[in-house]
Amino acid sequence: MAKLDDKKMRFDSDEEFSSALYQRTEELYQVPDAEPDENGIIECAVLVMRDLIVLPRMVSPILVSAGANQQAVQDAHLNDQTMVAMFIRDPEQESAGPDDLMNIGVEIAVGRLLNMPDGNNSALIQGRHRVELIEFTQVTPYMRGRFRVLEESAPVNRRVEALMRTTRDLFERCVSLDRSLPEEAHLFSLNVTEPGWLADMIATAVSLPLEERLTVLTTIDPIERLKRVNWLLAQELDVLELEDEIQNRVQSEVNRSQREFYLREQMKAIQTELGEGDIWSREIADLREKILNGNFPQEVKDAGLKEIERLAQMPAMSPEVGIIRNYLDWILDLPWEVSTEDNLDVTNAAKVLDQYHYGLGKAKDRILEYIAVRSLNPKRMRQPILCFVGPPGTGKTSLGRSIADALGRKFVRLSLGGVRDEAEIRGHRRTYIGALPGRILQTMKRAGSNNPLFMLDEIDKLGADFRGDPSAALLEVLDPEQNHAFSDHFLELPFDLSRVMFVTTANNASSIPPALLDRMEVIEFPGYIEEEKLEIARKYLIPRQIEESGLEEKEIVFQENTIRKVIREYTYEAGVRNLEREIGRICRKVARLKSEKKHYPTQIVPSVVEKYLGPAQFYMPEGEKEDEIGLATAVAWTESGGEIMPVEVLILEGKGNMQITGQIGEVMQESAQAALSYLKSRVDVLGLEADMFERLDIHIHIPEGAIPKDGPSAGITIATALISAFTERKARKEVAMTGEITLRGKVLPVGGVREKVLAAHRAGLRTIILPERNMKDLVDVPKKVLTDLKIHPVNHMDQVLEIALYPAPEKPPRRRKSVKTEKAEESRTEAEEK
Repeated sequence: MAKLDDKKMRFDSDEEFSSALYQRTEELYQVPDAEPDENGIIECAVLVMRDLIVLPRMVSPILVSAGANQQAVQDAHLNDQTMVAMFIRDPEQESAGPDDLMNIGVEIAVGRLLNMPDGNNSALIQGRHRVELIEFTQVTPYMRGRFRVLEESAPVNRRVEALMRTTRDLFERCVSLDRSLPEEAHLFSLNVTEPGWLADMIATAVSLPLEERLTVLTTIDPIERLKRVNWLLAQELDVLELEDEIQNRVQSEVNRSQREFYLREQMKAIQTELGEGDIWSREIADLREKILNGNFPQEVKDAGLKEIERLAQMPAMSPEVGIIRNYLDWILDLPWEVSTEDNLDVTNAAKVLDQYHYGLGKAKDRILEYIAVRSLNPKRMRQPILCFVGPPGTGKTSLGRSIADALGRKFVRLSLGGVRDEAEIRGHRRTYIGALPGRILQTMKRAGSNNPLFMLDEIDKLGADFRGDPSAALLEVLDPEQNHAFSDHFLELPFDLSRVMFVTTANNASSIPPALLDRMEVIEFPGYIEEEKLEIARKYLIPRQIEESGLEEKEIVFQENTIRKVIREYTYEAGVRNLEREIGRICRKVARLKSEKKHYPTQIVPSVVEKYLGPAQFYMPEGEKEDEIGLATAVAWTESGGEIMPVEVLILEGKGNMQITGQIGEVMQESAQAALSYLKSRVDVLGLEADMFERLDIHIHIPEGAIPKDGPSAGITIATALISAFTERKARKEVAMTGEITLRGKVLPVGGVREKVLAAHRAGLRTIILPERNMKDLVDVPKKVLTDLKIHPVNHMDQVLEIALYPAPEKPPRRRKSVKTEKAEESRTEAEEK
């Protein structure tokens, strides 16, 4: 493709350059025009041009790249023939074929090729006539075609003469204002007598867009072409006059020719022309007024005024202006002294908390205590820093929002899950591009007050890497002795966080760094038991899902057995999120039937649940049906409440090995070892032989092997099952137990008593054995459950065996022979045989 030659050949002097250019131009004029046939048709080679438009009588340099264009130019120059320049319709198109070219072209004369340093060739071309394509006669190795020469003659009357004078006057003014146009261009235009030639000459001289040049090329009528060029000159002149006016105004005020200052003054001149005044000075004055009249601490005012003075001395286009302006905006937007008034009505707070949450007595009592203390001592500024710890779905985050409603404070939440960069908390220093304050101050800005309820969600999921430890940055935020002057790296000004009530949430307190955990008051959120889930579903979940499904409150009624069935067979969780989803599914099924004008149930009974939700997903463990040897029932704590856990023991002939299966953790394995050691230490009391363990293998299995199990609370249960298997005493099927065992048979207290007792009650067990020191934990168990159960407090394993095992049978089982007895009998037999 041919392109505009923007590279100059190197010459030793201007005279050499002028001489070479003159010689190449003379060669162009010596090339004769193509001879037309009797129909006015000429046949020429085609030179494809992309981003350069050559008009008749105009001379222009081009670059000719290797390929079809180069071969066509060489053949034309060799044969002393003209060519036809044809132009691509879409200059962005990479390759062009015959269909991609315009029908109007220009017959041109091409001078000799000169080699360029980059491997391309340079040549001068001169336009001769406009031609119209008739057909292509050759496509490879380069295109040739037949063309009709277009006549452009037009009579010059008084109207045309007036148009030409107007065009020359406009062109003269453009030449005087545009420094890129030489003065000789106007003189040359005075000697042009044809309107078409004048239009082509001015269109070539003025910097017109490529589309406008193509328009000039394809306009065949000379008068219309000149009118078009006249209109383009008028548009160009308006722009040049405005540029000249702005330039003259700027030059009178500029002392130095710095680019930044020059652009700033140009903007000022444009704004003055539009009647807007100096926006930069007005903005600085507005910022200064906001700082002086705003409610800020004195230290903040001093820092803001200092930055405004720096800003006023800088050019508006300075890169540092954006940094300072961003800093001032943050100072102005933060709620330094803006606070909301607390609602200290304890009765109202209790009503609000109970309206949206069931249970959670410890958390509610702590909030009400805080409100009561504030009502008695309003000047007390120290805020509690609470940490709600519990499994997902137990209402930690939603309780924080209810606390904010009860206090009348704004509620903001910041999720810390996955945060690994210390700068996320403290911000970046202003030396970095795009620096911002940390997420603490960003959230305070969003709150709009300096005393919101600030919830830091998922604080146990903070990370740490090479960028720092964000939990260490939170030490200052959550320390009442330090957070009154919290310093962010971006602002570097003390911000008072002492009025903020921080509430954090976590699923596991063990994942929180000890120093951070020490600064917070931990409130445990235990998983909801079945009775609590039943009440939550009845009071909150079912009404909400009925409303969201578009049903009326009394249109459907969930029976209690139905809710229990959903809880037991379709959910397995500590919270109530899945329970609400399943209730919502049932409500949507009913809503669909109603919208389709079909019969729908108004009483949701247990049989409807399986129809709408499908087969049961989980099964509630039940107690054993018969008394068995080597089988005892433990109760275990889980996040979703509690469960019963059978422990099976089997004795086999072997070599004294013991194995325990069921995906057991290390602590439970140690409990099994302790239980076995206790059994061995009591062989005399239990009527067992001491050496029998050397020829027997013991297999302990805890069913549901896919579920990991660990902890010491199954110790007395494993010991009971072992003693039952060795003494062949049956264990009572209605007895459940929990407790840690020592080597001396003492029973130690364990955790999760509330959940374990309720699990035994749900499974239909009516007797439960607990460590005596755990009896204090029964205060949280519903009275109905305590009435139905018979609870035995124990201190020693002997008490456990007396309750859990049946007495030994009247005819004791045949005692196995000891190893010494068997060896004596074998020796006696051998002697008799001899």
